[in-house]
Amino acid sequence: MSEARTIRAGKRSVELHRPDKVLLPGRDDGDEGVTKSDLADYYRAVAPFMLPHLRGRPLMLERHPDGLDGPRFMQKDTPDHYPGWIHRVEVAKEGGTVTHTVCEDTATLMFLVDQAALTLHRWQSRVGRIERPDRLVFDLDPAKDDFAPVREAARLLHALLDELGLPAAPMTTGSRGVHVVVPINGHHDFDETRDFARQVADTLADEHPEALTTAARKKDRGDRLYLDVLRNGYAQTAVVPYTVRAKPGAPVATPLSWEQLDDPAVDARSWSVTDAVEQARTNPWTGLLGKGRALGPARRKLRTRNAG
Repeated sequence: MSEARTIRAGKRSVELHRPDKVLLPGRDDGDEGVTKSDLADYYRAVAPFMLPHLRGRPLMLERHPDGLDGPRFMQKDTPDHYPGWIHRVEVAKEGGTVTHTVCEDTATLMFLVDQAALTLHRWQSRVGRIERPDRLVFDLDPAKDDFAPVREAARLLHALLDELGLPAAPMTTGSRGVHVVVPINGHHDFDETRDFARQVADTLADEHPEALTTAARKKDRGDRLYLDVLRNGYAQTAVVPYTVRAKPGAPVATPLSWEQLDDPAVDARSWSVTDAVEQARTNPWTGLLGKGRALGPARRKLRTRNAG
């Protein structure tokens, strides 16, 4: 292994230990793997586009210190040895509290790469208003690794949200599905937002019972796509836009436009660390995530629609 690599990020220098360590294999046999140094280069380049989705939000870190062949750690509590300049937030949990890491800058991103935190998962709320989410997330999870039903479900969901007066933006998960993100005004608690998301999902599933389901148990879903709204509960997380997924080839959870989603060549793993920055530079969510909306008007429209 080579010596540590020093990365300058803003006013700080971060040491990257074992920079040549391969953390992710290539997508195909013969492809070179993705090293810790490669990941640092990607996250440093994408930071201007990623940090707005990170700042102020508690994180859960998916760490793979020895790559995919080694153990995985889902880390919520911030270890004592993390530098003091890294932001933290203490939040309530059943029976106590947990102190989450909050990523405010590129230097923190670089430190998290050094900790082999390949994938970052964020809360739907921010520090200071931790009980009031400002995002809704619909996770479109197909029964099989087939993107066609994901694309169709996203279209149906987008049409319904538009009918309810809610803006929405799609993001490939880097795995199999799509997240549809809705900005809300942060005036509702988690129970209210999750219940509303459930009502929207149930409406779609009732209208398309052969293709969509909200059944939590896999055995009850059959071949139908699962409309998952559980990420909207307190302390639940969703993958951060532009985060790397712990899979061969280092696919990236990537924002895209609705027009791009219609492209039959696009799937959940269309972008990776090799080209996600180029996609980010196109600002695919321009005009899609505007001012957060109140849920009251949308709830009333949904109630009227379902009563008709």
